[in-house]
Amino acid sequence: MSKKVLITGVAGLLGSRLADWIIENKPEYKVVGIDDLSGGFEENINPKVDFWQMDLVNHPIENCFEVHKFDYVFHFAAYAAEGLSPFIRTYNYQNNLVATSRIITQCIKHDVKRLVFTSTLAVYGHQDGNMFDEVQVPKPIDPYGVAKYGCEMDIQIAGEQHGLDWCIIRPHNVYGRNQNIWDRYRNVLGIWMYQYINGLPFTIFGDGSQQRAFSSIDDCLLPLWKAGNDARASKQIINIGSWKYYSIKQAADVLKQVIGSGEIKHEQARHEVKDALPAHELSVQLLDYKDTTSLEAGLSDMWQWAQ
Repeated sequence: MSKKVLITGVAGLLGSRLADWIIENKPEYKVVGIDDLSGGFEENINPKVDFWQMDLVNHPIENCFEVHKFDYVFHFAAYAAEGLSPFIRTYNYQNNLVATSRIITQCIKHDVKRLVFTSTLAVYGHQDGNMFDEVQVPKPIDPYGVAKYGCEMDIQIAGEQHGLDWCIIRPHNVYGRNQNIWDRYRNVLGIWMYQYINGLPFTIFGDGSQQRAFSSIDDCLLPLWKAGNDARASKQIINIGSWKYYSIKQAADVLKQVIGSGEIKHEQARHEVKDALPAHELSVQLLDYKDTTSLEAGLSDMWQWAQ
């Protein structure tokens, strides 16, 4: 009997690309996916995935667990609109915290070997110094970060009380093919591509000096898989992604070079962390992460797809 993995958010960037990777590299595993298609797209889903279109908050997800008896669960589904979260508080908490609590319950009930949860760098908030390290106590500054931190804590409590094995991943601005470029609250690289295609300038909030680590999805797939089944990753919180930092202005300039044109328009600065510079050593030690895709190469591939 084949082993089974569940990927929630299977129509999104992380979910669809990890499903493709597992199907290609781990044929002994059957991939089951859940998505409500609110932020992902059905055409992203590999035809070999057993797809359940469900809402994690309202639909009977227990049916999916009863049918399949999963070995591993990768919980990627979330509404990741950090900047919008102060204005959609209830929706934010339902689709992050409540949805995750339901997944945790089913993982406990069905003895899942490990739950992998994608959190966010937003849990760090404002830290002393500009480096985000996994041992720091989170201080989120928006409801999205609060919701994700709440999920992290609930997962860890489930580990202590019920023996649930887990790995919490905090990704660094992951981008690539299958990204939702139509949502103006998601990854800035996709937003800029959408703006360019529609004849608009790239918008930058403030002067563009704020720094981020942009991470190609291609570099993250093997580490995400290892988060699920490598013994080193058991009950670990791990930043994952590039250790090369760019200012927002520099990233826009790289995309302009890739496209061959583009204008920049500065908007009023907004409520956000100035520099999100994550430590990367744990991802290398525990997940064998390798930062091999340059921003230019990753954006060239994504731009080709976006067109």
